[in-house]
Amino acid sequence: MKKTLGQVRTVIRNVYPQVAGGKYAIKRVVDETVQVWADVFADGHDVVRAALEYRHESDTKWSESPAESIGMDRWTAQFQVTRQGRYEYRFIGWTDSALYWLDGLIKKADAGVDIELEIEEGRPIITHLIRQASKEDKPFLNEAKEAFSAKGSREDALTIASSPRFSALLHAHPKRPFIARSETFPVYVDREKARFSTWYEFFPRSAGDKEGVHGTLKDVIKRLPRVAELGFDTLYLPPIHPIGEIDRKGKNNTTVAADDDVGSCWGIGSKHGGHTEVHPDLGAIQDFKRLVKEANKLGIEIAMDYALQAAPDHPWVTEHKDWFKVRPDGSIQYAENPPKKYQDIFPINFETKDWKAMWDEFHAILVHWIDLGVRIFRVDNPHTKPFGFWEWIIATVKEEYPDVLFLSEAFTRPAVMQELGQLGFTQSYTYFTWRNTKHELIEYIHELTSGLTSETFRPNFWPNTPDINPWSLQNPDEHQYRIRYFLAATLSSNCGVYGPVYELMDHQAVSGKEEYWNSEKFQLRHWDWKARNAITETYTKVNQARKDQPALQQTNHIEFVHMANENLMAYLKTGSDGSQVLCVVNLDGHHPQSAQLELNPERLGKSYDESIHLKDLMDGSTYEWRGDSHYIQLDREHPFHLFALS
Repeated sequence: MKKTLGQVRTVIRNVYPQVAGGKYAIKRVVDETVQVWADVFADGHDVVRAALEYRHESDTKWSESPAESIGMDRWTAQFQVTRQGRYEYRFIGWTDSALYWLDGLIKKADAGVDIELEIEEGRPIITHLIRQASKEDKPFLNEAKEAFSAKGSREDALTIASSPRFSALLHAHPKRPFIARSETFPVYVDREKARFSTWYEFFPRSAGDKEGVHGTLKDVIKRLPRVAELGFDTLYLPPIHPIGEIDRKGKNNTTVAADDDVGSCWGIGSKHGGHTEVHPDLGAIQDFKRLVKEANKLGIEIAMDYALQAAPDHPWVTEHKDWFKVRPDGSIQYAENPPKKYQDIFPINFETKDWKAMWDEFHAILVHWIDLGVRIFRVDNPHTKPFGFWEWIIATVKEEYPDVLFLSEAFTRPAVMQELGQLGFTQSYTYFTWRNTKHELIEYIHELTSGLTSETFRPNFWPNTPDINPWSLQNPDEHQYRIRYFLAATLSSNCGVYGPVYELMDHQAVSGKEEYWNSEKFQLRHWDWKARNAITETYTKVNQARKDQPALQQTNHIEFVHMANENLMAYLKTGSDGSQVLCVVNLDGHHPQSAQLELNPERLGKSYDESIHLKDLMDGSTYEWRGDSHYIQLDREHPFHLFALS
C-alpha cells in the first residue's frame, strides 16, 4: 500500500472521452486538440483543484495542462497532440491547502475576526512560493515574507494576500503532497490524411484505350493526370493479384466462365502466385513501383485492397490446407451467402491450429506492399474475420509504420462497425449510401458526430461502390449524381466515388437488386477517359473547395440550419481556424425548391445589423446578407450552394 493512500481525499470519476475503461484509444490527427472532462471532488469544504497530465509514448515525463472548473464538480482541460503515434492522458486532483488558507484568511479579515494565527500559517506557504517562483516574482514574495513575519504589518500582509498577483502565484505553484490520479487513457494520433482524404476507384484491367483489351498498370499511370485534374488525392485499386482459374466466375457472376472471361479479382491466387504478386496481364512489380512513384508526383497516394481469402488454386490451398475449412467429403468450404454461392473464393479458417504462422503470413503481405510504397489499405469485409486479429495486426503494423492507414469495408451492424473502429481502423465505410431524405441524413450525421462514436469512428462517405448500385442512382439523372457527390464531399471530410461508372452514369442494375449489371467485378469494361460533363465539373469544383476550406477538412463541427422545406437542407461547417462554409442543397433534384433559410448572425459571430459576405465556390457569385432570414431557391441546373462566409 502506498504511504499516502490514506491521506488522499480527492475523488476523480467519469473521465471523458475514454473507451472501455481505456482498453481502446480515441482518435486524433497531428496538431488536433484533445478536450477532456472529469468529475473531481473531495469531502468537506476544502478548495479542490485539478489538472490534466499527458505524454507521447516516447516521452518519459508527463506534461500538465491546468483544468478549469465549469460547475457542479465538473472540470475540463485540453492538450494538443503534435506527433504521430500513441499518447496517454489522465486527470489528477488534489485539495489545495494554500488556497483554502487564503480564502479563510480573507473571510475572517472581512468579518473583523483576528487573523494572527492565519498570518503565522502563511509563512511556510510563502517560503514554498519563494523556492518555486521565477526571479521576476522574488522581490514581491520577499515583501510578502517581510509582511508575514512576526515583525511585519498586519495591514501589509492583508494587502498582499488580497492581491491578484498573490492568488496567481498560489495557483501557479501549488503544494500538493496528496494527489489523486485517474486511470490512464490512450489517444492514437495519425497523419492528417486519416481525417481528410478524397478517394477515386477504378479497375486497372479496364484502364486501357481499346475496348476488349486488358488494361495494365502502365495504362493506370496514363490515367493519373485525370484523377489529379478531378481533384482526388487517393487512387484505390481493387485487387491486382493473380486471379484463380478454377471455378472462375463469368460475366454477371455466372458460374461457368467462357475462355475469355477474366473472373473476379477478389478470387485471389493462381499458378502465378498469391497476395504478393501482380496479375501477369497487368504487368510486373516494377510497373507497380513506377505507378506509386508517378502518383506521388501528382499528390496522389495509391490505396491497395487487402482481401484475406483465396481462390481454389491459390498456393495457400496446397501449402496450408488447414488454413481452410475442410468438409466431410474432403472438399474445401467455399464462400456462400445463400442463395449466392462464391465457388471461386475460399474463406480463411481463423480457428486453425496453425493460426500463428497464418497471422505472420498475413502481416508479411502488408509489409511487402508497404515496402513498395503503399501506405493506405482498403480492407475487404473485415467483419468476417476475428476482432482480435485486427487489433493485433493494425497495432503491429502501425508500431513500425505509423503512416499506414486502414479503411474498413464493413457494411454490417452498427455495433460491429464501431468495434472495428475502436480496434484501430483509421476510416470506415458508412450507411451514407442509403441515407437520402433530409431527416435520414441529419439523424445519421448526428449519430456519427456525437458521443464516443465521434472519438473512434471516422466515416468515409461513398455514394456508390462496385458492390452497390443504390436505388437512388439507378437512372441517368445527372442532377442526382451531382447532388449525391456534393453531399458525400461536404458532409464528410473523407469521401470517395467508384468511377468512371459514376460520372458516366452507368446505372443499369441487376433486376430488383442494388447491383451493377455487366459489373466490372466480373468482366472488362471500356470507358471514355476523356469525357467531361457536369458531374466531373462538380468533382473538380467541390474537391478544390475541400482543399481550400479548412471547414470541409473535418466532419464533426457541423450544425444544421433550419429551412421549412423537406427538400432543402442547409448546414454550417466550421474549421479549426474559425473559417466557415454554408452548404445548401436541393435533395429533390427534379424540381425547383425554395424556402427561407434562418441563420442567426450570432452563430457567425456577427451582430444583427452586421453584413454577412458570401461567395459561392461553385460559380463564383457573391452575396451580402443582413438579418436572420434569407430566401433560397435551387433548381435542377443549380441544385446546391457552397458558400464561403466572411
